[in-house]
Amino acid sequence: MSLGGGHSAEGSNGGGIFVQFNQDCTSLVAGSSSGYHLFALTPDDGIEEIYASRSGQDTCLVDRLFSSSLVAIVTVAAPRKLIVCHYKKGTEICNYSYSNTILAVKLNRSRLVVCLEESLHIHNIRDMKILHTIRDTPPNPRGLCALAPSAELCHVAYPGSSAVGEVQIFDCVHLHAKCVLSAHDSPLAALAWSACGRRLATASERGTVIRVFLVPERTRLYEFRRGVKRCVAIACLAFSACGAYLAATSNTETVHVFRLAEPAAAAGAAPPADGWMEWLSSAVSAGAGYLPAQVADVLAQGRAFAAARLPRAAKRAVAAVTNVARAPRLVVATDAGAVHVFALDAAEGGDCALLRTHRLLDAPPPHRAQEAASGCSYAGALRGRQPDAMTESERASELGAALAGSPPRGAFDLRDHRHFPPMRTAAEPPAE
Repeated sequence: MSLGGGHSAEGSNGGGIFVQFNQDCTSLVAGSSSGYHLFALTPDDGIEEIYASRSGQDTCLVDRLFSSSLVAIVTVAAPRKLIVCHYKKGTEICNYSYSNTILAVKLNRSRLVVCLEESLHIHNIRDMKILHTIRDTPPNPRGLCALAPSAELCHVAYPGSSAVGEVQIFDCVHLHAKCVLSAHDSPLAALAWSACGRRLATASERGTVIRVFLVPERTRLYEFRRGVKRCVAIACLAFSACGAYLAATSNTETVHVFRLAEPAAAAGAAPPADGWMEWLSSAVSAGAGYLPAQVADVLAQGRAFAAARLPRAAKRAVAAVTNVARAPRLVVATDAGAVHVFALDAAEGGDCALLRTHRLLDAPPPHRAQEAASGCSYAGALRGRQPDAMTESERASELGAALAGSPPRGAFDLRDHRHFPPMRTAAEPPAE
């Protein structure tokens, strides 16, 4: 769920800013010519800037690990160098250099994956050591890959061919190839995992058909037709956290939302409340043997449950289906720096009403935004030590602190020590 506009489909600011949602779609990261920025989605359908690096370095890739303080960035000045930071402390924990330009960076609570044009590098998120390198992959100039958010089913998907839509699935925990999916006849354009790591959504460069597979069984669960009038470039596929919806953005002004409903129990039943197209699809499935294969395939494909129309078409856009104050929302961010919040009717679908539009990087940062141009922590400054001079134990300590998740943005619990630590009087000695 990322975008940019320069040396890769995912990795530069040329022609726009880099924007990406975090793994659970609770926050948004942006890379610009001035550095990187973190934003939170607020209960009033707003966007709040919670951090701005203001480093002056043109940032072409940035990703945040869920709601933790761990951020991975790549700059335009050093496109082969990955920098891992603790953003709250302004600490550079470590950095790695690679043989070629970094096209994508993916994170979950177990692994960090760096995608180059012809290789993938798998790091242990706990100590950032390289565990495995997948070499000699088919040419992947767009850096297309997807890492499952789940740490238990930690699979990475990437193109297995540059000629057809073949998907390679690799197990990042046990470090072996899992399976191969023949997803499309045309080369792949987009990949996305569900939160549980069991479902993989795919789209090809033709942009007309979107498929959802069960992994590792390689079973095709759903097939949706985005449209029939024209081929488009799919920019992003995104599952909702609950797994009930799949959003798709393209280079047009329309964002589609598909509902991943369970198949009808009886194909010959009366048309369901979802509509006659769903009933027709189930009826066609029952009598597929009596129709030409191509006709049966087209009629059996599902259609969009809901759709949103952007005020103007974007070159690249990412989407998230999430809940804001317990109400379903479709949030779309574009490389022009606009964030559109739409209402999603979970019962009826249809056209999504535009609720609010925000501009990223225009408003001055709030009082909580911090300056981090030096790239050093306060403790490191006191020691007169640069990040590169950290010992292994210091680096491990900084990494562990960054991996710790932030408290939830909901109601505070007075009994939760993460929100309200125990107090001590001045007479009490500090704990060792």
